[in-house]
Amino acid sequence: MEPTLSLHHPVPALPSQGLIAVIAPAGPAPLDTEKAIQWMRARGHDLRIFPGVYEKNGYLAGSDETRLNDLHAAFADPEVKAIICLRGGYGTPRLLDRIDFELLRRNPKPFVGYSDITALHLAISRYAGFVTFHGPLLNADLLGDKDPSTVTSFFSLLRGQLRAGSVLSHPAAYPLTTVAPGIACGRLLGGNLSMIAATMATPYEIEAEGVILLVEDINEPLYRIDRLLTQLRLAGTLAKLRGVLVGDIAGVDVEALNKLFKQTFEPFGIPVLSGWRSGHCDPNLTLPMGALVTLDAGEKRLVLEQDVVVSR
Repeated sequence: MEPTLSLHHPVPALPSQGLIAVIAPAGPAPLDTEKAIQWMRARGHDLRIFPGVYEKNGYLAGSDETRLNDLHAAFADPEVKAIICLRGGYGTPRLLDRIDFELLRRNPKPFVGYSDITALHLAISRYAGFVTFHGPLLNADLLGDKDPSTVTSFFSLLRGQLRAGSVLSHPAAYPLTTVAPGIACGRLLGGNLSMIAATMATPYEIEAEGVILLVEDINEPLYRIDRLLTQLRLAGTLAKLRGVLVGDIAGVDVEALNKLFKQTFEPFGIPVLSGWRSGHCDPNLTLPMGALVTLDAGEKRLVLEQDVVVSR
């Protein structure tokens, strides 16, 4: 019998007119403030833009202190109902050992991002225990005129339109591939493969027991994807998984990539579904990190097994 998994706590749903915070915990990017404000207001939301969004410290958006203060302030602000990150890049791992996880635990709210933001998803999962969202960044995705399903997926999850038992939809225009058939139930966790590997042997590494692993990446050739997966295999991480959901791995031949995933995971006998449009891609679909899901790789379905947001 498989061990019972402790559920990550749902977060309060984003109200129809809830205030959304923008922070930049990783890299810098120029923001068209007026465009961002108008885009959100057209969808019922005002923005609160935190100071680090307008700063640039080399490859970082402001100093570590600024970025950390913005993260803490956004969670502590009772008027803020959700937090979205400006961009990825690099910078979030520098903050992990200074985060006040008790503050976050007392003030759970939807937190959204991907790529380098994976480090924060893993840390919040481990030390605060509530659901976060692997989903669009403000600049590259929401303001980037991506496929409408990017926006639909984002708001439907954050506003609570998808509940326990819901099938997470995937655009028919982007066929999924069953790399290894099977059905598994577990907590969905992961994100950027390079970041998952970078946090190994730290207090913030992925807690892989009973997990459906999401992986995505960009600018990594096939041999580096192989090397990252091999690192996780040798660390014993892959043996703990219940299933794998392969998101977008940009720039890699899909057939060769699926062959690598088949070779890697076949010894573990777990389901693997490839081609999910999450990551550095268009559309970029939102996924609930830490939530209990069922992956049916043969039927190419992902089903929520718990509510990820609750009414305020």
